[in-house]
Amino acid sequence: MSDLRLPVAAVILLGITQIIGYGTLYYSFSILAPAIARDFGHSTEWIFALLSCALLAGGLAAPWIGKAFDLFGAGKVMCFGSVVASLALIICSLSSGMGSFAVCLLMLEVAANLVQYGAAFALLVQLQPAAATRSITYLTLIAGFASTLFWPFTSALHSWMTWQEIYRLFAVLNFAICFPAHLWLAGQLSRSRRQQNISAGPRAEIPGLLAPDRRRQGFLLMAFALSTQALLSSAILVHMVPLLTALGLGGIAVIAGSLFGPSQVASRLINMLFGRDLSPLALAIISAVLMAIAPVALLLGAPSIASAMLFACVFGFGNGLYSITAGTLPLHLFGSAGYGVLQGKVISARLVSSAFAPFALAFLLANAGTTISLLLLGFLGLISIGAFLAIDRR
Repeated sequence: MSDLRLPVAAVILLGITQIIGYGTLYYSFSILAPAIARDFGHSTEWIFALLSCALLAGGLAAPWIGKAFDLFGAGKVMCFGSVVASLALIICSLSSGMGSFAVCLLMLEVAANLVQYGAAFALLVQLQPAAATRSITYLTLIAGFASTLFWPFTSALHSWMTWQEIYRLFAVLNFAICFPAHLWLAGQLSRSRRQQNISAGPRAEIPGLLAPDRRRQGFLLMAFALSTQALLSSAILVHMVPLLTALGLGGIAVIAGSLFGPSQVASRLINMLFGRDLSPLALAIISAVLMAIAPVALLLGAPSIASAMLFACVFGFGNGLYSITAGTLPLHLFGSAGYGVLQGKVISARLVSSAFAPFALAFLLANAGTTISLLLLGFLGLISIGAFLAIDRR
């Protein structure tokens, strides 16, 4: 029964570090990108192109990072990631041109893979395999406040601070808060492993649902479906505020976009309270349906404020469940043995597929308009639904 206990302290600490990690390393970028582009004398599209290249580099590095989760323990990797993220933010703030900024941004996105959801999920699986599905659900419930806090927080800071000063402040947050938390978690994981080896031998593994002869096909379908969702999520999250602004919402864009975070939290809370009998695969299908509906709802209702709020809420519901299934679906289908390596491969597929999403959507918005852009986003959602249904048939 001890393995079924939720590691409450670990979940809370990881929730805090995920809020800071996603808020400083991801959500803030769309707010600061126009100022960065202005300072370097380039268009905003090119700044997002740099982000796409950095995401691609992070995706290519992810399989090795996944191996490090299993080899060294996810806690130690997250400690290292906090230090690298802090250094990358400081160096970014000191960049004198596009070339040096591009190198720093690449470093920043690789560091993000060391501290964000993939690493946190691996740590929870390593800490308590039997309770990992519940732990991941609770963690995503807390971390869902990242966008709600950091979009308005970054916007407020930017009204009286430069983007360079904001990056230095974010570096302090990563080092002063995230690093000590990850250090404590690494110690907890090491102690847990030592106690398990002394008292009861090897920790019991969680078996996967798929039969061995169906795992290769199952993994390819799962990676494709999650990658398609990641592409859709990346495109919208980076451009949430600019997209709503382009539809004529002006200052309401940040407020409407901020509903995304509470919606994520609400979907996870509803799932936690009433969705215990739903499998991770069923949640994945529901998530894909919601993410496909959201851009179409915005297109049909624009430019009304109500449609913008509905879009942010529905997309938040879908993305909230997606964040859960990205961690629980691999565990459900393939089990806990080698989970770190598996997460590394999934993260790689997701990041590589979505690497060009920020630049692509920025280009589409500038050259094809919002209607075509939103229709294409809805189509991506339909593709992911089909892939999940194909897994369900197996």
